[in-house]
Amino acid sequence: MKCILLRFGELYLKGNNRYIFENKLIENVKKSLSGIDFKFVKTFGRYVITDYELEKQDEIVSRLKTVFGLYSLSIADEVESNKELIIEKILNYNVSDKTFKVFVKRADKKFSLTSMELARQIGEKILEKYPTSKVDLYNPQIKINVDMRLNGKSYVFYDNIKCLGGLPLGSSGKGLLLLSGGIDSPVAGFLIGRRGMVLEALHFHSYPYTSEQAKDKVIELAKKLAVYVGKIKLHIVSFTKVQEEIHKNCLPEYMITLMRRIMMRVAQKICEQNKLNAIVTGESLGQVASQTIESMTTTTSVVENIPILRPCIAMDKEDIIEIANEIDTYNISILPYEDCCTVFLPKNPVIKPTIEKCLKEERKLNIDDLVEQCLVNEEVLFID
Repeated sequence: MKCILLRFGELYLKGNNRYIFENKLIENVKKSLSGIDFKFVKTFGRYVITDYELEKQDEIVSRLKTVFGLYSLSIADEVESNKELIIEKILNYNVSDKTFKVFVKRADKKFSLTSMELARQIGEKILEKYPTSKVDLYNPQIKINVDMRLNGKSYVFYDNIKCLGGLPLGSSGKGLLLLSGGIDSPVAGFLIGRRGMVLEALHFHSYPYTSEQAKDKVIELAKKLAVYVGKIKLHIVSFTKVQEEIHKNCLPEYMITLMRRIMMRVAQKICEQNKLNAIVTGESLGQVASQTIESMTTTTSVVENIPILRPCIAMDKEDIIEIANEIDTYNISILPYEDCCTVFLPKNPVIKPTIEKCLKEERKLNIDDLVEQCLVNEEVLFID
């Protein structure tokens, strides 16, 4: 019988609360296959998808590859854990004129043969049927795998298909992603989602200085991200008044720092209103003026009792771009629609701001009123 064998990764490291993570992963697997008829079987250390229409197999695999917490999967043949039945199934695999190696994993230690003994006997039978094939223990063209489980079933397959790994979505609280139109923030959302965090998102726009296309671009990024992190509640906040007031009253070199301090205040308010546990940003240390250690320290000093998570903090830009391509956000991110951070951009932004200087500049503004205006004009969309 054809089936799909699922493996999870670091859930093995969990102790007495492992069942919480497993239950969440099982829930997410079943949800990902909504609309498809199948049977789900749980055996120790593995899950098995069976009784599906073979025409749906590629679609099932494609959907499962977006589920955080799954480490790998294999399209397999399920047989009883009987040596003759296992060998009979494997001999249907044509390895003529190919090099091969047999891998056996024997979770069922009651089986009469060891892994090495069974692998050797399978290899001998293959060579008898396909005399032009050869064993290659180091670089085989074909890898034949036998996974013997405690449920009395064995799974025979060629390859492991890599999945996303990480922790099941929903096992690590809820966060608010600051989603710009750039390359980094969608990648940050993907990475923190892979650690099990459910996301809402916050976008600041500056109409009419920025276009409606800039907002549409962010909505498209959220749709791409939702493939992995599920439905996203997207908070869209007008930042025009804030930027005009800073531009009119404050030192130009502090424009970006003051903007980001107010953004963080708005983000904290939205976290409190929506019972979110963290703020997530796409910052990468030293990448731009606003991401020096001094800038980040000054910016985030306004946030109280909520952690700020930076999944991209130690990543090179090339690494971030690679992930952006993998999750299909890169070509959207580079569309030439400016976001609010490009409005009133100073020629020489300060790269080592101080909290004292920021406080001095902020005394020229009515901070509470500006934050409140942002929240009053908030627009909320649900993206899936």
